[in-house]
Amino acid sequence: MAPMSLSTPLSRWWSGLDGAFDRVAIGISGLCLIHCIATTVLLTIVSTAGGLLDPHIHEYGLVLAIGFGIYALGRGIVHHGYMAPAAVGAFGLGIMSGALSLPHGGFETIWTLIGVSLVALGHDLNRRATY
Repeated sequence: MAPMSLSTPLSRWWSGLDGAFDRVAIGISGLCLIHCIATTVLLTIVSTAGGLLDPHIHEYGLVLAIGFGIYALGRGIVHHGYMAPAAVGAFGLGIMSGALSLPHGGFETIWTLIGVSLVALGHDLNRRATY
């Protein structure tokens, strides 16, 4: 029986970390969907919903999404060599960025939900390609 090399546990650790980043990114995408839907519902019920409507939360969220996308989807390309998950995720990030330029309300929410869904799909594809 050949001895296990030192790089094998390290490789497993990196694979677990990559999968963890994708799972966290999918969870954050889900929180973004909840935020978008909750904000829309609150806007229809109440004229001011407080902190959920702070414009900076959208900008910070986008920066966070881009950071997770660069790390997790970029590591996926290096690890498994498939560009499709990163392309789907990047397309979703582009849609989310474009949605920030729209006035708050109907179309901004719709485009943001589409973008977030595509980012989550990209991370899920990346996670599946890794295993």
